[in-house]
Amino acid sequence: MVINIILLITAYLLGSIPSAVWIGKRFYGVDVREHGSKNAGATNTLRVLGPKAALPVFIMDLAKGFAAVQLYRLSPDALTGWVFYIKLALVAAVVLGHIFPVFAGFRGGKGVATLTGSVLAINPPAVLLCILTFVLVLSLTRYVSLSSMTAGVMLPVYLRFVFGEKYPPLLIFACAVSVLLIWTHRRNIGRLLNGTESKIRFVRK
Repeated sequence: MVINIILLITAYLLGSIPSAVWIGKRFYGVDVREHGSKNAGATNTLRVLGPKAALPVFIMDLAKGFAAVQLYRLSPDALTGWVFYIKLALVAAVVLGHIFPVFAGFRGGKGVATLTGSVLAINPPAVLLCILTFVLVLSLTRYVSLSSMTAGVMLPVYLRFVFGEKYPPLLIFACAVSVLLIWTHRRNIGRLLNGTESKIRFVRK
């Protein structure tokens, strides 16, 4: 039990690494949370600083999500029936760390890249389909928020109807991922409905 708690804390601290904030301040003298959508994530970094800054932010956020789930291997329950629930708890901890990072005044991002990396560690094929969905919607609309939500909503659909997944905890988790992405993008939904949502630019002005 104590080891599992330590692993959860470690996952939270991994999630709390504010790559967008640190890269923005260190190399550009800019706190991305003071510009654009004011989120500390790859999308806002792309919007404010361009792709050269956004790419390492995305990679780091994705990697910390993936790495956090791999901590399950250190759990004494790694070879028991509880292992899946340990993984889910690690996902929750690392995403919570990204959204509320202790190293950046608890002002983080929406957790899309970190969540993607986490779920990638649990079910790579389904996530790859979600990534393709994201790219397709983004290429058609240039709305990152809409692309993220669509990919998230499709996760449980792909698991159940493409891969034939019937394990209830995994399907419930996938539905929770969809709800989380919609919740973190609730303001974007309002802007999409009002026609005021910003479209992404792949090069800086």
